[in-house]
Amino acid sequence: MNELVSLIPILTIGIGAIVVMLLGAFTKISIKILARITRTIIIIALAITLPSLFSEQFSYYVYPDIFHNMLINDSFGLLFNLLFLLGALLSIYIGNVYIEKNKFFTSETFALILFSLFGMMLLSMATEMITAFISLEIASLSIYVLVGLNRRSHKSSEAVFKYLLLGSFGGSFFLMGTAFIYAQTGTTQLGEIATFISSNIEKDMTLVIVGGTLVMMTLMFKISAVPFQAWTLDVYDGASLPVTAYMASTFKIAIFAIALRIFLVDFQLIQDIWDQLLMIVTIITLIVGSLLAVIQTNIKRMLAASSMVHSGYLLIALASTGISGTSAAPSIIFYLIAYFLSAIGAFGLLSYVSWDTKRRTTYEDFKGFAHMHPYLALIMTIFMLSFAGFPSTIGFLGKFYIFTGAIEAGYTVLAILGVLSAFVSIYYYFRLIIVMYFYPSQHGAITLTSRVTPIVIGLIAITVLWGGIGTSLISFLPGANNFIEFAQNSIASLFISH
Repeated sequence: MNELVSLIPILTIGIGAIVVMLLGAFTKISIKILARITRTIIIIALAITLPSLFSEQFSYYVYPDIFHNMLINDSFGLLFNLLFLLGALLSIYIGNVYIEKNKFFTSETFALILFSLFGMMLLSMATEMITAFISLEIASLSIYVLVGLNRRSHKSSEAVFKYLLLGSFGGSFFLMGTAFIYAQTGTTQLGEIATFISSNIEKDMTLVIVGGTLVMMTLMFKISAVPFQAWTLDVYDGASLPVTAYMASTFKIAIFAIALRIFLVDFQLIQDIWDQLLMIVTIITLIVGSLLAVIQTNIKRMLAASSMVHSGYLLIALASTGISGTSAAPSIIFYLIAYFLSAIGAFGLLSYVSWDTKRRTTYEDFKGFAHMHPYLALIMTIFMLSFAGFPSTIGFLGKFYIFTGAIEAGYTVLAILGVLSAFVSIYYYFRLIIVMYFYPSQHGAITLTSRVTPIVIGLIAITVLWGGIGTSLISFLPGANNFIEFAQNSIASLFISH
């Protein structure tokens, strides 16, 4: 019975995607109605999934006789699925005005969102490499199309072409790496690969190492780590703002669902082989990402460049897991939650104030913004402070856990470089705060047509603050301690024997 219940959320999303796609054939059904149907489908899946978050850590294969141990339901996948569902729901709520006012959003938009959501949820449950690849491609192909929805925009067309070409090339590395791993181990099951490595640790592991490196390259591409970041700025800038919000906040964290499962479960015993490579990638990602963010004049591109820096922070934590084991891994989950909230809030607010297609995405456009819209300026300030790791925000705690974990694991140099990158980030994040509050207004007030969107964004901002200081104020309400507890339980469930 538990196995059937565990499949209901993902089946709801998958069947819902097909239903929404078919409903799109009826021209009398408006975009607004399809948006409501999509939100309802996601809310149903979310309501079914949410109660399991507060249960004890668990892990079991879903119908092993049918799926041959390819799918697992555990606390780890559950937490990620909740984030995916919440990210999709918030992206639709925040972007509803933008989507309704711009004609290039068609009925297929919501079907694509649900298909990508289905792929991400399947990815978080996958315990077999081919299943993981198929899941990743389902999500990726849907995102590719979403990026190129605005066919009249040259930037959008360029973005989807670049993303599709490089993304397909990057995905091929995952498949090739899987082939190398299978050639040596004779299996593509994650647990069985780990068993093979532990039983043959003294033997030659060349094919496994090469395969693991190729898989790592695919994951580095997906999270915009340098030198695999060439697509990032153009794709983030070319995609419409609601799509950018969804891609930056939700799809990015999906990559870590499979990355952690692979490298913590399968390659834990030989992870030190990639230590030097991981350190080099982390260092250049932090440096290049910081430099690119500093020179941007467009806020959308600045946030895209800064996402590389956040990937660098996460790579610091990933490198630390090789020595300290599970003690460093929960900091990755916690930071993903912190980044998820800040990213969807910041990009969502940008889409809200740019619904009429006027590209209010540069620093110049936000001069005096606080004088015209003090509430929205305050919310954007909270998100920028969280991105920068300012105390009393969830972003500060996220960085704190990552840097302390790195020091405990012996990666003091990476921790120091991470702290320096955080200091540099103050320039480009506080620059937006300064132009909003300390410059005269360059534009008139923006016509704001939705009452729901400001409330949703405001609740996200409150969560960002509550995740930083809430537990110290009122201990019996959920706060940062609960977030880190969820993260620890999810990581611990990866090591439950089946």
